[in-house]
Amino acid sequence: MLNNIGLPGLLLIAVVVLVLFGRGKISSLMGEVGKGITSFKKGVNEGKAELEDQAAAAKDVTPESDKDKV
Repeated sequence: MLNNIGLPGLLLIAVVVLVLFGRGKISSLMGEVGKGITSFKKGVNEGKAELEDQAAAAKDVTPESDKDKV
């Protein structure tokens, strides 16, 4: 059923949403979505940085006698 929507159907849906919610409500909603995406990306980057810091701080505890066996 959803495969047959097409461009006219999407335009109709957009007009109905605009009429129901109004321009101000939709723009504020999109602003909140943008803030959420920015916050998510910031959290992902902080997580990556934390993992890289932990990997850099990792200490090699292999005994010296076993290191030449690799």
